[in-house]
Amino acid sequence: MRGADLLIQSLVEAGITRIFSLSGNQIMPVYDACLAAGVEIVHTRHEAAAVYMAEAYAQLTGQVGVALVTAGAGATNAVGPLFSASESETPLLLLTGDSPVAQDGMGAFQEMAQLPVIEPLVKLSLRPRKASGLSSDFAQALQAARSGRQGPVHIALPFDIVEEIVPENSLSISAASFQRDHSVPGAQDISSILRALEEAQRPVVLCGPSLNATRFPALAELAEAIDAPVIPMESPRGLKDPALGGVQRVLRRADLILNLGKRVDFTLNFGNDTPFHADATWIVVQPCKVERDRAHRNLGARLTHSIDAEARDTAQALIKAGLRGSSHQGWRAEVADLLAQRNRADAGEVKITPAQLCAAVQRQIHKADEAVLVCDGGEFGQWAQAMLTAPARIINGISGAIGGGLCYGIAARFARKNATVFSLMGDGTVGFHFAEFETAAREGVPNVVVIGNDQRWNAEHQIQMRDYGADRLIGCQLSQARYDLAAQALGGHGEFVTELGQLDAALDRAVASGKPACVNVMIEGLPAPSFS
Repeated sequence: MRGADLLIQSLVEAGITRIFSLSGNQIMPVYDACLAAGVEIVHTRHEAAAVYMAEAYAQLTGQVGVALVTAGAGATNAVGPLFSASESETPLLLLTGDSPVAQDGMGAFQEMAQLPVIEPLVKLSLRPRKASGLSSDFAQALQAARSGRQGPVHIALPFDIVEEIVPENSLSISAASFQRDHSVPGAQDISSILRALEEAQRPVVLCGPSLNATRFPALAELAEAIDAPVIPMESPRGLKDPALGGVQRVLRRADLILNLGKRVDFTLNFGNDTPFHADATWIVVQPCKVERDRAHRNLGARLTHSIDAEARDTAQALIKAGLRGSSHQGWRAEVADLLAQRNRADAGEVKITPAQLCAAVQRQIHKADEAVLVCDGGEFGQWAQAMLTAPARIINGISGAIGGGLCYGIAARFARKNATVFSLMGDGTVGFHFAEFETAAREGVPNVVVIGNDQRWNAEHQIQMRDYGADRLIGCQLSQARYDLAAQALGGHGEFVTELGQLDAALDRAVASGKPACVNVMIEGLPAPSFS
């Protein structure tokens, strides 16, 4: 068998039977191996879309998402979303075709030093030199993606290595080879955390993106076990995230911050006294030394405990241990009320407001037996993140990158085949990967894409209005494009909504269509809600 067959056998051994890909010369042996092994290829229209889909698929399944792209421009097209996956702490494997090892330095077709380009964005980047090592390299990459602070990894696949013949019994790994390395806190560390929680009057637990409610279903159980409010943070707007309501008022009063895997970075105002209580103490649980060092620099003497452990393992240990002798019920209720605060801003002049559109989508979510909510970024994305709830949610994440929402929605339907998927995004955002409507139609993947169309890049428009004035607006206007008609042309269902009274019926038809649906809604271009 070939190196490509050994690689795909390794994927199957790890329980991976679906990958997201765009074809190309250098990866045809891998495609052929997928056919023989029964591994499904979801074929996209852009390499970046394949990576975005792998990211969403990983978040919803708990597996490592896999994207496969070709060499040269195929590899570089896939690089951007790696930043999003790194910031969202999503375990993802990017496989890239590569020029033959035997032709290194000779000017081979699409020869490029991939590792220096990709290494800064991933936890591990490998370029195997022998086909016999492909399975062990794959196991090493998967283990790295899943362990510690999770994130993307990369393997370049030189063409002569995937074509090289290896013995039939070359698969030398087992399911145990792919298990993540657990980083469990010691008993003394758990005791220190519980003692600090018990002594605190107003503790708050901040969690990184890998501990959001979708990816860590035991979040509510954790809050009950340690009798403290638990706040997952996964937005680039950080303490100004509209979805967190009055979080800044919470943190002004908190006397203990237990940080489970959340980076002490710009999203937390670098841990500065504002908005945190000046006398609050911090406990940081973080498996990454770089991030522990950052916490030390930013927090100084306020950091009383820095624990080298994985946030998920620590959360499970805290659930098991439980907290005795504390009573924070009143504080927890106060925090819940503050986080639930919303500024609806319903007073649109002519068009539908973002809040009205979100309310209509929420009605659809309530009607669905199972729902997945996807919220992209930008100004309308912030409205969606703040106003909508669903049993499972994916957002654009701390990277602040927009454009992946359409791809996330497609992957969500692959991950949750019985769910109704609602993907909300602005008219700027949807343009990044609009061609993936064809992918969804071709693959028979229904999902409802709701576009809040304010005919501009509204986030940047709001910055210009605020910082430069209405007479200094430039480069933010968009046309009244008929995205609904374009989606129909690509095999989907389209709805165009200009009046509030049309909205519910249009969404009903989109859900009932059984197709990838585009609901293009003309909205008032309002700034995202602010609760600071």
